[in-house]
Amino acid sequence: MNELSINTPNLWRTETPGNNDWEGSARPDAANKYFMVSTDCHANEPADLWAKRIEPEYRDRIPRVEVDENGVQWRVTEGYRPDRIRIQSFEGEDKRRAEAGADIPKRADDLAADGIDIEIIFPNKGLAMWATPDAVFANAMCRVWNDWAAETYDGRDMMVPVAAIATGDLEGAMAEIERTAKLGFSILTLPCKPVWGGHEVEHVNYNLPHFDPMWALVEEVDMTLTFHVSTGRDPRASRGNGGAIINYVTHSLSPTIEPVANLCASGVLERFPKLRFATVEAGIGWVPWLLDAMDEACRKHHMWARPVLQGLPSDYFRAHGGATFQEDPAGLALAERWNLIDNFMWANDYPHHEGTWPHSAEAIERTMGGLDHVQRAKILGLNAARLFKLDVPAGKQVASS
Repeated sequence: MNELSINTPNLWRTETPGNNDWEGSARPDAANKYFMVSTDCHANEPADLWAKRIEPEYRDRIPRVEVDENGVQWRVTEGYRPDRIRIQSFEGEDKRRAEAGADIPKRADDLAADGIDIEIIFPNKGLAMWATPDAVFANAMCRVWNDWAAETYDGRDMMVPVAAIATGDLEGAMAEIERTAKLGFSILTLPCKPVWGGHEVEHVNYNLPHFDPMWALVEEVDMTLTFHVSTGRDPRASRGNGGAIINYVTHSLSPTIEPVANLCASGVLERFPKLRFATVEAGIGWVPWLLDAMDEACRKHHMWARPVLQGLPSDYFRAHGGATFQEDPAGLALAERWNLIDNFMWANDYPHHEGTWPHSAEAIERTMGGLDHVQRAKILGLNAARLFKLDVPAGKQVASS
């Protein structure tokens, strides 16, 4: 980033109280640098990836840009309302973020300069793969992503892509889980809702025994589950004044609560005790509230709650779950008090604008001063290594606090 000046709206990103009293450091050139895993980064797939690779019968249905009679461009996706494309020019590091991620050597340099040892890579354009009520079609798009990701990041130890699965098509989902396990994937990403769109009581969801064969298979192949924001239903549900903020908070982040409640309150994790999962990019401040709310409902609605769980829903999250964040001071302030230090995982969200790249050290110093050395080491990398089964370099483990 040295070749670009930091434009004025991004100056705040460089603010830091420093780390003079820290035993470790997030600075990339520090001798005592923490082992750092960015648990949420994004690819920058070729724009024509699906057009070139998907089966011919699906080619006219993939997400695309159409131009109307007035010359206005629209992004068209089966499960979204048409989205008008407003031509926008970025400046400074915003421009760099908008263009980053496609060139693999430059990507590696960008991440190393931000202190990242390993990144978990999610789709970018491919987040629209689930945006269709036709889950068989969705799985066809997922296969394209999975093949491309396996080819693109093969042999690069610091780059760990996830395998995308469309769970509304159970048979296809299980076949793709088996196939991607053989390709070497160790992490799955599932939509927050199996059936795309608004809620319908007749739709299957992750709490139901319908998915038991899939959970058994996930245990067998020993893969970690993830649920990324903006999957399962349209995150662009609001329009007009404040729409960008309303959509981000209400329709992108908060629906990630649903799969957590489905798994923790239903007995799934009792029947399949080897499952492990994480929410991705939704932040962590809501997790203490959710655990308390689930436990309260479990106790107070005991007369309706089925099955009768051996523990509280919060017990299952702490034993099986994780949650990723970029900057979440509220969640970090509650992490120790709610016994969630072992469940929270940091990410720089490269190259997205809501992430911390290329000023991750400053963001970490701004938000993690209230943690001790061991807590920072866990949240910055060691929790991710445990959940995603990553190797930790010699000398980077720390004793438990």
